[in-house]
Amino acid sequence: MTDTSSQDPQAIRADIERTRNSLGSDVDALADKVTPSKIVDREKAKARDAIGSVKDRVFGVASDVKGSVTDAKDSVVGHASSAGGSASELPQRAVSSAQGNPLAVGLIAFGVGLLVSSLLPASEKEKELASGVKDAAQPLVDEAQSLGKEVASNLKEPATDAVNAVKDDATDAAQTVKGEATDAAQGVRDEATGAASDVKDEAQSARHAVQDDATS
Repeated sequence: MTDTSSQDPQAIRADIERTRNSLGSDVDALADKVTPSKIVDREKAKARDAIGSVKDRVFGVASDVKGSVTDAKDSVVGHASSAGGSASELPQRAVSSAQGNPLAVGLIAFGVGLLVSSLLPASEKEKELASGVKDAAQPLVDEAQSLGKEVASNLKEPATDAVNAVKDDATDAAQTVKGEATDAAQGVRDEATGAASDVKDEAQSARHAVQDDATS
């Protein structure tokens, strides 16, 4: 982030706007990746090998969002008087972009909570400015937490469907293997029975031939 300690208010506002836009882009990208229906579809299609990769992608995106929130926090702490309005708009945009996406809402709520809790003032002036930003952000934190609980509840059914799909795939695979093993065992028994019969017939033929040779 640009060092704004010696810049004028206009430059500071521009820097904050760039940070806000960057976080907005990260939120949009995260929202696209964690839509419940897309997660369920991916899990059903790749039930046997995708669980680990999905978790890695989610944590990777979460790390990116956390970095963006940290940048926004630094900007607000350094220039709270100029950034008050922009800081209060930033969580609102994040919450709006993440409607219906429980993982995004949860991560954003965490980021906003980090932003608010990190405003620990070192002076009375900073304490006053931080209090104003915290008061402005608190309703948005509450809204994000409420949305997170609501959409998490809505996600339970799709998640259950994904688990059932994995279970069904495993059951089908087990039944297929069992059926193939049974068929193979039956085939071996049939081959063994046929071979034993052939050997018996050949032995009888040989014995008869020996008897015929002995009497002639």
